[in-house]
Amino acid sequence: MKNKIPFVVKSVTELNQLLGLPKPRHPLIVVYRYDQITRRDDKLLDYFCPQFYSIAIKKNFKGKVRYGQSFYDFDEGMMSFVGPGQLLAHTGGDNIPEEGFCLMFHPDFFAGHVLAAKIRQYGFFSYELNEALHLSDEEQLLVETIMGQIETEYQNPIDTLSQDVMITHIELLLHYSQRFYNRQFITRKPANHELLARVEKLLNAYFSDEMALREGLPTVQHIAEALHISPNYLSDMLRIATGKSAQGHIQDKIIEKAKELLSTTNLSISEVAYLIGFERPQSLNRLFKKKTNLTPVAFKQGFRSN
Repeated sequence: MKNKIPFVVKSVTELNQLLGLPKPRHPLIVVYRYDQITRRDDKLLDYFCPQFYSIAIKKNFKGKVRYGQSFYDFDEGMMSFVGPGQLLAHTGGDNIPEEGFCLMFHPDFFAGHVLAAKIRQYGFFSYELNEALHLSDEEQLLVETIMGQIETEYQNPIDTLSQDVMITHIELLLHYSQRFYNRQFITRKPANHELLARVEKLLNAYFSDEMALREGLPTVQHIAEALHISPNYLSDMLRIATGKSAQGHIQDKIIEKAKELLSTTNLSISEVAYLIGFERPQSLNRLFKKKTNLTPVAFKQGFRSN
């Protein structure tokens, strides 16, 4: 799979053709039900990269979807969110669920609307499917109702308000999805704590193995890749577990390591900075002052005076 080149699907019209669906009523948005699909075995969709957003609720789907090193099994009432440029690979079972909705829209559909910039705030579009959204019966009914309203507006003759009405429904769907994700994270405290423990282990190893000296400061991307999850998913899970983003958590760990070295060794401020991964001591000074209201020098002197 590593050497395979993904098939790039540039438009919703192109994907409709691959699925055997009618030509979209609008070139930038389409909504369909999975039981309307007439082509379910196109090998181009075994490994592809869409250039648009997709929101789907999938039911009676026995296939598997692979992301990185992880596999995800679908079952009843699960939602997935895919952003432009995300790689998707299907393996095992049918690629297409038997029931459910799929809403696809190109970023240009929101041109001139507030949602054009706001949609980037919904991190779940880059969670990949390591964390699909599991819906309760009530949540599923609500999502299907909103999808149905979008479908009705999509099927109606286009007028001057068609786009505004569909965007309003899409934004409502995104709001509810964010609420449901927050609920899902909160109810999965054991998983949150397990993730936090794994992050701590990775950061401890990063500093104890002197990776910081060789690679520089640890990054959210590095930690996320090591855990086989997306950076946004990592940040949102940690925010629920600790109240801090992944970047904030890493910075706290950096300061914790700096304090340890400043208080237990005779290393200079510059040596501590380089050992932790900073390219310049001034960068450590700025972050240390921001986090502790003290400079590294003041901290070191205060610790020794005690």
